[in-house]
Amino acid sequence: MRKDYSFRAAIAGAVAALVLGLAAPAQAEKRVALVIGNNDYKYVPKLQKAVNDARTMGDTLRQLGFAVMVAENQNRLQFSETLLAFDRAIEPGDTAFFFFAGHGFEIAGQNFLLPTDVPAATEGQEELVRDASVLADRIVERLQNKKARTSILVFDACRNNPFERPGTRAVAGGGGLAPMTQLPEGVFSVFSAGPRQTALDRLSNDDTNPNSVFTRSFARQLLQPGMNLVQVAQQTRRTVSEMAETVRHKQIPVYFDQMVDDVFLNGAKAAADAARPADPPPQKIAALPPVSVPRVPKEETTNAPIASFSRHNGGWTVTFSIIDPTLGISWRMGDSGEFRETGFLDALDSRTRKRMPNPSIQLPPDAGPATIEVRYVDAGGDTQGPFPIKFDPEAALIRDQRKILDMTATSWLSFREFNGLMVYWTHLVSYRCAIREVRIGIDTAVPDKVLKMPPCDLRDPSAIPYKAELYQRLPPTTQFMSVELTYRDGSVSEIKSFRTANRSNN
Repeated sequence: MRKDYSFRAAIAGAVAALVLGLAAPAQAEKRVALVIGNNDYKYVPKLQKAVNDARTMGDTLRQLGFAVMVAENQNRLQFSETLLAFDRAIEPGDTAFFFFAGHGFEIAGQNFLLPTDVPAATEGQEELVRDASVLADRIVERLQNKKARTSILVFDACRNNPFERPGTRAVAGGGGLAPMTQLPEGVFSVFSAGPRQTALDRLSNDDTNPNSVFTRSFARQLLQPGMNLVQVAQQTRRTVSEMAETVRHKQIPVYFDQMVDDVFLNGAKAAADAARPADPPPQKIAALPPVSVPRVPKEETTNAPIASFSRHNGGWTVTFSIIDPTLGISWRMGDSGEFRETGFLDALDSRTRKRMPNPSIQLPPDAGPATIEVRYVDAGGDTQGPFPIKFDPEAALIRDQRKILDMTATSWLSFREFNGLMVYWTHLVSYRCAIREVRIGIDTAVPDKVLKMPPCDLRDPSAIPYKAELYQRLPPTTQFMSVELTYRDGSVSEIKSFRTANRSNN
């Protein structure tokens, strides 16, 4: 165990190195990185390769022009001091890279990075773990506060539950980490394994590589010239999945992308393209640019209505949710014109003992982007509002279809016996506007083929185009298929497996 004074000296040296790097002539983009590796846990199982992973990532990022701070075996106090040093090195507009290898733990959907002195908690001691650990979302928030233009976070922390002990009940939570789907703009995160999966340190006892399966692959892909972050993550996922499958283990790294622009860490794409033969253009699954999910406008009052949007054949249904008991609701498009009443339902509101206002309105299918102003009459008879609600039909459509796909994951594929074995993906075509890419695998857990999707038609998004490919004939010996969706926001679904035994005979 290192003494405290040696730790402080190491941090001071790392900060000095960063400052010296920042004293160079100003550049259009400054790159700053913090990598942390924790092996020597006191009260939970030790790890073997996390420190090596941090050192490898530090060397890799230096080659990519980052000023790098490497910290090893951090207890809670040291972790905090290291993060403060990282904060001081970041300036507005910088590219910030954070890498953590060690134990991670998920509690109620929140991810915690465990320092080396985290206590050996048992059932009912979740708060003990929270208080002794570092919240991953807080690191994202700190980078946002420092106004980093690009924030990249990589977590090789999806290992077994470190709190499990024979003869005891483990603390409620999960080894591995929960997906971070609600990231702010400009943030890209990568996890070494998917939800409820664990990451391999090694493939077997004969595996002498000093790095974990994820880090050895990810570091190598980062150094490939002309690959953007999405391509790096996708290639890492493919490589790690194939390696894990050789030992019958399921490990599929996932990433979450909220980048506005493509980010290239090792040379621009144009330079790489000039050095190699041109590749065929990538297949476009949905002919729409990435869009952001619509956000509820911030209001002074906590009682502002929120809206949900649903697309159907006749147009849009907009449903308002209002916390207050309400005697009437009215609305208009834009900030001028007369307000229109929504009418009433044939039901009584138990809070007011009066007819319940209709919370929904209808918009035509060709309704364009606009602001809907909503007001309501509260139980005291006072009018509240108007409150502006942004309507972005493209973003609303994508969000609505994404929700449907998540809720109907068991219907993505269907099988049928008709002059042989057939697989149909009609369901995916119906909700294709939320999808950037579909990959399938036949008798493999790693989806390795791109499924052709027709482009999205915003005017009639659920309609299936004439001559669209909806099925494929399979070899009669096919046992199962795997499916993975890359959504329009850059996030990736869990890989779903569909067995051909579940088929109809119609």
